[in-house]
Amino acid sequence: MVVIATTLCYTAGMDTELEQSRLIAWRSFLTAHAALINQIERELAEAGVVPLSWYDVLFALYDAPGQRLRMNELASAIVLSRSGLTRLVDRLEAEGLLTRERSVNDRRGAFAVLTEKGLEAMRRAWPIYAKGIDEHFAHYLSDEEARILAEVFQKMVKLREFLIKEPVKEPADFETRAAQESVGQ
Repeated sequence: MVVIATTLCYTAGMDTELEQSRLIAWRSFLTAHAALINQIERELAEAGVVPLSWYDVLFALYDAPGQRLRMNELASAIVLSRSGLTRLVDRLEAEGLLTRERSVNDRRGAFAVLTEKGLEAMRRAWPIYAKGIDEHFAHYLSDEEARILAEVFQKMVKLREFLIKEPVKEPADFETRAAQESVGQ
């Protein structure tokens, strides 16, 4: 469906022509991303751990200084979907996975803060998530292909940062940190 929609958008009456190889790369990226996210979501659900959107928020907090972020910082830090973030934070708070703390300097502002229960939920989800990344993505890449993809995507992240003047945080290496901390075990 993504491929068809993208093809129609780029071919029906568009003034801008894209080189076919780049259009195929774009469509392949979108299709692969959607398929991989859906598969990993299914695996997380089958394992009975937090969904990927929850994990994304919990990881952003985990990776932040003091494991806390203002809501606008959290919106910039999450990777998957910013839509409905306030409702998602409400659900995470109701589950005890994070708390909100009022800012002492700005009474209107609040921080989302990772709780021990949130950290534990993230730790339970990580092995399933890591296995999904390995089986459905990393397994199909040579070391050279992984390096090239990382370079290309990091270049795009830096370009986005330059264009919108909003710092984009480098992706953290949770695998390394998890191994160093033995994921709390």
